Parts: sequence; C-alpha cells; structure tokens
Amino acid sequence: MAPGLVETGKPEVVTSELSLQPPQAAESWLDALKPVPTDEIFALLGEYLKDPHPDKVNLSVGVYRTADSKPWVLSSVAKAEDKLVQEKSEARHEYLPIAGDVKFLEQARDLSLGFNKQTPEEDKKRTVSVQTISGSGANHVGAVFLAKYLKPKNIWMSNPTWGNHHAIWDAASSDIKQRFYPYYDNATRSLDFDGMVKTLDAEAQAGDAILLQACAHNPTGLDPTHEQWKIIADLCERKRIFPFFDMAYQGFASGSIAEDSWAIRYFFKEKPNLDMFIAQSFSKNFGLYGQRVGALHFVLSKPDPTANAAVFTHLCNIIRGEYSMAPSGGAAIVKTILADPELTSDWHADLDVMSGRIKLARQLLYDELKKLKTPGTWEHIVNQNGMFSYVGLTPAQVSFVKEKHHVYMLQSARASISGLNPSNAAHVAKAIDDSVREVK
Repeated sequence: MAPGLVETGKPEVVTSELSLQPPQAAESWLDALKPVPTDEIFALLGEYLKDPHPDKVNLSVGVYRTADSKPWVLSSVAKAEDKLVQEKSEARHEYLPIAGDVKFLEQARDLSLGFNKQTPEEDKKRTVSVQTISGSGANHVGAVFLAKYLKPKNIWMSNPTWGNHHAIWDAASSDIKQRFYPYYDNATRSLDFDGMVKTLDAEAQAGDAILLQACAHNPTGLDPTHEQWKIIADLCERKRIFPFFDMAYQGFASGSIAEDSWAIRYFFKEKPNLDMFIAQSFSKNFGLYGQRVGALHFVLSKPDPTANAAVFTHLCNIIRGEYSMAPSGGAAIVKTILADPELTSDWHADLDVMSGRIKLARQLLYDELKKLKTPGTWEHIVNQNGMFSYVGLTPAQVSFVKEKHHVYMLQSARASISGLNPSNAAHVAKAIDDSVREVK
C-alpha cells in the first residue's frame, strides 16, 4: 500500500502536536456591527404598554382612536369588507401585477389630483402610477428612482420632518445629502415660512429634490396657506427643484378631500412644466393601518408616451426587485368603496367623524390649559392641523410629564392628538401645566 493511504483509498490522517491544538476563532465581521437606536415611537409604545398606572395616556403613535381610546373600523370599510366576503371572488388571493391593481391605481390618481369624467385624457397621460406598501413604500420607491436616475445632489426636508424620511433616504442613497429648510419657529410655535423660502432661494440647486407634505404636516401640524403654497411652487419652478409630495392625511386633516390635496392640484394645474412625485397613503384616511395600502404617482411635465413607458418600467423594475408586488387585500377595500357612490358617501361621513373628533380634542386640551392659566401661549394647539401637535415643551418637560403623570409623547413634544379625549384631557393639561411651572 502506498505510504499515506488507508485501505479506502482516502488520504491517511497524519497527526502532530501542532494539528491537535484547537484552531483560533477568526474575528467575525459582525463584531464591528453595532445596534442602531430603537425607533423612538415604538420604544415609547413599549414603555406605555408596560406601565401599570391606571391614568396613563398614549400620545405617541399616529393612529386614530375613538373618544373611548379604542381603535375604530370605519363604517364604510366594514361595509366594503362585508361586500367582498359575500362576493367570494375566486381571484381574491391571486398575485397582482407588479404595478398593482389597475383600477385601484386609477382611483388613487383621481383622488389625489381631482380627476373626474371631464378631465382631459392629455392630463391623465401625464401620470404614471404604481401600487406600493403604504406611504413608506411609496416614499422609498420614489427615493430609489430619483437616486438612480435624477441623481440630485441634495434632498431638501423640513426641519423637523417625519422621522422615517431620514431612514428612507439613507437607504436609497449615501450620495445624496439631506439638507434642511427652516419650518418650525420654536419661539412663536408657528410656521417659519420666511426662513424656508430664504434658505431654499439661497442654497437649493437646480436638480435638487424637495420633500413637501401636502397637508397635516408631521410632526408639527403646521401647513402653508394657499398663498404660501403658490410661492413655494414658483420657487420650485424658478430654481428647477423636483417636488416630492408626501400625502398621508387626505380627507383626514380637514374633512375635505379637495382642501387637503390643494397644493398638489395647484402644482399640477399651474406648474405643468414641473415633473413631480406624489407618495400617497391610505392608512389614516381609511383606517387601514395594517393593510399597507399606498400608491406612488409620477407626474410628467407633458404627455410623452416614451417617457411615460420608461418611468413605468423602471418603477416596476424597482418594485420587482424588492417585493414583487403590493398586497391586494387593503387595495380591494379602497377600490370597493371608491367604486360605489353610496360607500363613497359613507366614507366622506367617516372622514367628518375623524377630523371632527381631532378638532374637538384640540379644543378640549386648549380649554383645560386656559382653565389652569398655564403660563405661556397655547393657541397653536387649536391652530395646528391634523393628527399631530408640537405642544411646545422642552425635552426635560416631556420626561417630567411621562415620569410624574404617565403621559407619553415624543421628546420633541410631538403629541398624537387622537390620544386625547374628554376623560383624559384635564389630566394631560395638568401634566403640561405642572411641567411648565416646575421644570425650566
């Protein structure tokens, strides 16, 4: 037998003192991977859920709650669900096309841009629509598209903005710089419109993109007036900045579909030479938080079949590589409601209920603060719009109201107004009053 071989023909195992020593573990590339901070909203929610105090109040998560602090299934949504169950469509669990449900996308486009039967076909040909995983997905797909093809040097965001905007653009590109225009004036607790315009006018470059929240600005609750929106539109046109609208609260903010999309419709009609994106969420205005229903619309500056097809195929390519297609269930509910005049009417009534309760909750808190003669001015609470309010507390005061009064809001003092109701408004007001008087 040849040296070094055993009978099986395999190499003979030769041992030595060196080979008997256990190998040293190689340093893992994961050793350098450090945890990222937990999302503040969900971390705060976890604290709230563990808190056994009977008078705790959750003003952190942006979801609608009834006056009894309960989730609410919209009456129009419940009816649509019943209708879908009765239909028992054999195709209800089938794949959607990559771009999504075509009928739903037409309805979503019409809702955002105000299209109807009288809308010229040329206007409709200026739009390209795809279904997304709610508003976050719409923002993400749009950001990836712009990062790959427009390649702006800067993406301009309001200071402050929705926290997830930062993560979305971080994921989309490391080459695009996130720049910030003034938005909230802490001293006056109002919109710093002059600061916004001056900064953009002086520093924004042609080809930059700008994030604009169409209504119910998150987190401040402050929106530009119609006249201010016109100035923003003129600036985008003059500076050749790409507008990226994020619309999460259409109809929920004011109760009016048209009013809450006024800025988008103005840009479309009055600035037709601007391309733009519209990221549209149906979570808040249909109460479909877990269904993840959204749409992304690209508006072309002019009807161009070649450009339309190119944008469509590239958006679909991004979607295919990331999640193949959006889920169908929530879109089927929205589609059912918007296709039925009676259900649409019910939905508008639901919007009145939700927006009306939010306005009432704002007034309740304001009235309680006035009763307590809380130092400072609090008119901003009723002047702000939509689900959120920048209450106007310092981080130390926010910590105080949580630790002493078990009232939970973000460190920025962003409060979700839907967490307020007649049974807890006085408690929250007392927490704010104590914090202002005791914590400087």
